[in-house]
Amino acid sequence: MAWSVSSLVTPAGQKFVLLKPGFSAHRIAAELKSAGVIRNENVFLLWHYLHRHRSLKAGEYLFERPASTVDVYRRLIRGDIYVHTVVIPEGFTMFDIAQAMQDAGLGPREEFLQIAQQDTSLIQDLAPQATSLEGYLFPDTYEFTRTQSPREMIAAMVRHFRQVASSIGLASDVHQTVTMASIVEKETAVPDERPLVAGVYYNRLARHMALGADPSVAYAELLSGTYQGSLHHGDLQINSPYNTYRNLGLPPGPIANPGKSALEAAMHPVSTDYLYFVSDANGHHRFARSLEEHNKNINAYRRALRGQ
Repeated sequence: MAWSVSSLVTPAGQKFVLLKPGFSAHRIAAELKSAGVIRNENVFLLWHYLHRHRSLKAGEYLFERPASTVDVYRRLIRGDIYVHTVVIPEGFTMFDIAQAMQDAGLGPREEFLQIAQQDTSLIQDLAPQATSLEGYLFPDTYEFTRTQSPREMIAAMVRHFRQVASSIGLASDVHQTVTMASIVEKETAVPDERPLVAGVYYNRLARHMALGADPSVAYAELLSGTYQGSLHHGDLQINSPYNTYRNLGLPPGPIANPGKSALEAAMHPVSTDYLYFVSDANGHHRFARSLEEHNKNINAYRRALRGQ
């Protein structure tokens, strides 16, 4: 017995073992033996029965180093489970997030996407107009385990959104603010420019001008399954409520998941008389008050591109 529980077993490379809630001790021992983590199921079970006051924790475990039966048993007692880290950058859409979750080994993309598109009950009290969870899956670095359900993971992202919204005082007009923030997020990655960009869009709304936001058109195509990674002039004619060239006002909902900076910009835009902006080809934007000034900025942008 002493030799059996203390002798080392070396896994054949990295071995992931998923022990689901409700697994019996016999099932756990069988899974460990099948993965080549322990040498003898009966020895593991005997050791467990001698320590019945301790419970084996469900979860996913990574075994990659030589370990004895006692070592393995102690890891299961501690719940030394494997955690999957998922990085969700600001501006990711729910489609991007679903792919990131799948890439991290946390479940099928389609399952995450279905929940994000349909389970609006998670945000209904704050944003009753929401038709999906787009905009409310807060960007951050998350640590999840494979014993968590996709809905639990998504709920954690929504919960984080709620925490941030509360910390910055976002309590009214939530859906409209998040929608504006999502457009601002997609338009510029420069934090200092975001309140200016938000100001431009609010000025256009006040004057009943079309927002003319390219990212909203890209999102319309993403929803229709026709987005090819870049926009062309013909794309601006897509028949979609998310096409802010053809429809006045904000789109029906967010087009991405904004971070804190973009949310604050949508809440506190800079008061200016700017109505236009265009890239300067160096990661920033040029702002203009008139169409004439805007066209000059466009020409400068084109010259800059030719000079690169």
